[in-house]
Amino acid sequence: MVQDRSLNITTVTARDIRWPTSLGAHGSDAMHTDPDYSCVYVTIATVEGPVGYGMTFTLGRGTDIVLLAVRAMKRLVEGRTTASIYERFGQFWRELTSESQLRWIGPEKGVTHLAVAAIVNALWDLWAKIRNVPVWQLLVEMEPAELVSTIDFRYIEDVITPKEAIAMLEQNKASRYDRMQHLMERGYPAYTTQIGWMGYSDETIRGLCRKYLAAGFKAFKMKVGQDLDSDIKRCRLVREEIGWENKFMVDANQTWDVPTAIEWVRKLKEFKLLWIEEPTSPDDILGHAKIADALREHGIGVATGEMCCNRVMFKQFMQANALEFCQIDSARIGGVNEILSVYLMAKKLNVKVCPHAGGVGLCEMVQHLQMWDYCSVSCTMEDRLVEFVDQQHDQFVYPATINENACYVAPRAPGYSTELKDEAIVQFEYPNGSEWKRMFGEGLFKPENY
Repeated sequence: MVQDRSLNITTVTARDIRWPTSLGAHGSDAMHTDPDYSCVYVTIATVEGPVGYGMTFTLGRGTDIVLLAVRAMKRLVEGRTTASIYERFGQFWRELTSESQLRWIGPEKGVTHLAVAAIVNALWDLWAKIRNVPVWQLLVEMEPAELVSTIDFRYIEDVITPKEAIAMLEQNKASRYDRMQHLMERGYPAYTTQIGWMGYSDETIRGLCRKYLAAGFKAFKMKVGQDLDSDIKRCRLVREEIGWENKFMVDANQTWDVPTAIEWVRKLKEFKLLWIEEPTSPDDILGHAKIADALREHGIGVATGEMCCNRVMFKQFMQANALEFCQIDSARIGGVNEILSVYLMAKKLNVKVCPHAGGVGLCEMVQHLQMWDYCSVSCTMEDRLVEFVDQQHDQFVYPATINENACYVAPRAPGYSTELKDEAIVQFEYPNGSEWKRMFGEGLFKPENY
């Protein structure tokens, strides 16, 4: 185990940052028709100088509620040394998620878990900076026992134990540097959702299909679920543009009940869909299993997970054979620690992980997690892709980057790629950022409705 330089944590600061994406229908889907991509942005400062940055993704209204949850938890972090956290990170994570009074309004789900993710993501950013490596490399280079010690295995040992997880990582340890080299040379394959937001016109969709084909993309996703005739028309449009050799997925964002999902997607089967994403309630494990079973004969997989609230639900989704593509989200569950457990269960149960990244900072974070999976866990890229949404990357100091082959470029800068530019905060902190003051003044938004 590497002995880290221990730092003294002074303050945990949280900010409400929002971008007005609803003005262009960016991010719109059948359920979320007017999202303003936002985040709670956490800064963890130390006496010695290094700073950790973390975030959790939101859609505008409600960001202030997550902000309050972070402020309610920060006393559990302030005044600590980093050594007291990282040397017992799994135990610390449980303390954060099991604070005896705050746990009641979770537990391990919803607003409190979004807040946990923001704090924990900042702690991993800080840890990687202490070791002077990007988070993906930090994870890959950890000794298996050290990495497994960061995970809380409570509630999942009926699927995977710490001993099994260590053995799994040990088995792949000798060859991990070959895969690291491959990543740094070629990157990790991406697909794009940028072509298919619900509020986009047909002309916009056609233009974006052509743009991302020219950029090297071979996999595309579109939003569906409001009107069947419109979905058929738009699916046909996309296939006309991307051809039949490229991958095509659709996403309903939870809008259907189970029978409707099955009927609706069967009527889209002619478009050779790789998956239907979030076809029904994100909590309905058995409903997803019924949908998956009904669509299997058509070669259409079920993908879900961006709204799956914790490792326990992921465990049950996998046990019930209710998803083919597991979509971890870097901010929905409790940060890196809990996500590691989902990857390990997915490996054990032979489920493919294709992360969700449709939101501020999600591309920046999930690239690290999927790269670790390739190097240390699944050791394959077969049938695995990372979502890419081409928004807000210019707001980050170290943005996610796609190469000419539509692959994520492996980050080289130390940390979790989560640091926002100073001007992004000045402009978009809500409600007093300069851009928000301008938009309120011009009547683009009304504060009383926001």
